Amino acid sequence: MKLKTTLIAALAATTLTGGAAMAAEEAHVTDYSFSFEGPFGRFDQGQLQRGLQVYSEVCAACHGLKFLPYRELAEEGGPALPEDQMRAFAAQHSVTDAETGEDRPAIPSDHFAASNDPNAPDLTLMAKARAGFHGPIGLGINQLLHGIGGPEYIASLLHGYTGETREEAGATLYENHTFPGGWISMPPPLSDDQVTYEDGTPATLEQMSQDVAAFLMWSAEPKMMARKEAGLTAVLFLAGLTVLLWFTNKKIWAPHKGKHV
Repeated sequence: MKLKTTLIAALAATTLTGGAAMAAEEAHVTDYSFSFEGPFGRFDQGQLQRGLQVYSEVCAACHGLKFLPYRELAEEGGPALPEDQMRAFAAQHSVTDAETGEDRPAIPSDHFAASNDPNAPDLTLMAKARAGFHGPIGLGINQLLHGIGGPEYIASLLHGYTGETREEAGATLYENHTFPGGWISMPPPLSDDQVTYEDGTPATLEQMSQDVAAFLMWSAEPKMMARKEAGLTAVLFLAGLTVLLWFTNKKIWAPHKGKHV
C-alpha cells in the first residue's frame, strides 16, 4: 500500500512538472485574419507584392526559396507581376548553368536561390511546415475556416521579439514569445521603416511581418486559388448530382417501393 501511494505521488509530481514546463514553453501565436483564409479566401495581390519586396530586401540575405520558380510570380492568383517585370526581376539574380557550369542571369524557368547560410532554413515550405495550431491535429474543419496557422506563426515570430538577449555556449540568443522555448538564435530581422513600399503603405513592423508571411504562404501553395476553385466546382457538381438522383428516385423508383411480387 505504501509503495502504491509513493508511485501515485511520483506520477502526479511528474505530470504537474511536465505540464508547467509545457505551459512555460507554449508559443504565443496571434490569429491574424489573412485574406486567403477560408473556403472563399483569395490572396491579396498587393500584399504578395509587398511580401516579395520584404523577402528580397531582407530575408533573402540568409534564407532561400529553392522550390519556387520565378515564372510563378507572373501567374494569376499570386503577385501577378507583368511578364516584363517578372523577367527583369529574375535577371537580377544569377544562377549556375547546369550545362556550362558558368553563372548567368536567371530566366523564368529557374528557381529562386537556396539559403546562403547553412543554418538558415529554406522558406519555400515554411508556412506549411509550421501549420496546425488551429484546433486538434487532424481536425480539418478549423483549418478550412480559419487557415492552417503557418502564416500566423511566421508573422507572430517576426513580431514577437522582446529585446532581451542572453549568452549561451558562446552564442547570443534573443527572447521571442512565439519561438518554442522562448529563445531564438536569429536576431530580429525586421524593424519599422526598414523597407520603402512602392505603393506607399506604411512599412511598420507588424505590416511587414504580415506581408512577408502572406508571401511565404503563397510560395508554399502557389496554386491555392486554382485548387479552391476546382474544389468549389466539384462540390457544386456533386450537390447538383445529388438533387438529380433524389428526383430520379422519387419519379422512377418511389411508386414501386413496398410492392412485392
